[in-house]
Amino acid sequence: MIHFDVNYKEQELKKLEQLTTQNNFWNDINNSSKILKQINSLKSKLEEYRKLNVQLNNLIDINNLLQMELDVDLFKELLKSTTILEKDIEKLEITTLLHGKYDYNNAIITIHPGAGGTEAQDWAEMLYRMYSRWANNNGYQIKELDYLEGDEAGLKSVTFSINGAYAYGYLKGEMGVHRLVRISPFDAGGRRHTSFASIEVLPEITEDIEIEINPDDLRIDTYRASGAGGQHINKTSSAIRITHIPTNIVVSCQSERSQIQNRETAMKMLKSKLLNLKEQEQKNTIDELKGIQMDIAWGSQIRSYIFCPYTLVKDHRTNYEVGNVQAVMDGEINGFIDSYLKHNLEKS
Repeated sequence: MIHFDVNYKEQELKKLEQLTTQNNFWNDINNSSKILKQINSLKSKLEEYRKLNVQLNNLIDINNLLQMELDVDLFKELLKSTTILEKDIEKLEITTLLHGKYDYNNAIITIHPGAGGTEAQDWAEMLYRMYSRWANNNGYQIKELDYLEGDEAGLKSVTFSINGAYAYGYLKGEMGVHRLVRISPFDAGGRRHTSFASIEVLPEITEDIEIEINPDDLRIDTYRASGAGGQHINKTSSAIRITHIPTNIVVSCQSERSQIQNRETAMKMLKSKLLNLKEQEQKNTIDELKGIQMDIAWGSQIRSYIFCPYTLVKDHRTNYEVGNVQAVMDGEINGFIDSYLKHNLEKS
């Protein structure tokens, strides 16, 4: 069970708030930004705890009334409210696990299909829809940054941000290879196909995180944005592609209306990738890097989505599984997210 030490967090918040009253607090903008972020995070958790505590006490009072005099309608309302409160408490418990350096940040996600042409590209599009639904269902804002259409269906790549508190903390466990097994709608013979797609999840780099980039190491190209219409409507030559020559990292952005805005967003994406690369290089063992180095192919998947001959979604790291595949594809992946965070806590 996860323990939420309220007294400790209140004392920690008080100490941080005292720092903001010091005369030299704003002299170091990077440090002050970090402290303010910690304050906001602690305040959010404590406010949620207090709200849930009030709700719990109200339910206890209702339960005491029902013991004195049974009211069927009030009893039904108590059961319904208890179920909702239980889920809210579980969510707060999971949030207490999100204390990594970048967990509070927005998430930048890139999806690439594996080998397999149209089938794999369609699978990548399905995953994009799944994460979009998850974001909408959980109160996050989603913004498409770059999109490359598939040849016949689906997509060749997509990069998008999910914006809101703890977006990266919740989604960091989604990074890896995702495997699909189904009867292909693109196969006239109705045969079963296996497809793969990779998910890259990085924290958006905020102003208080310093990543030095030499302008001479960058090649910046402009091009005309492409898309199938709808949300992909930017047709002007304002899209930006930035290549970091020493690492050969390439980022693109075509979501904004101007080159300047696209360039700013692309630089954020590049900084996120360079930070991730830097931290991976600092890890000590090959085993720690395997998850990043694996091919988008059989044997490297973190999760399987099976539509046929039976329906099952299973995470191979935690063994958490769900039989309702359609619900998962509609964005109901909190069970997988929660089980991964708890699994990592048990390992640490």
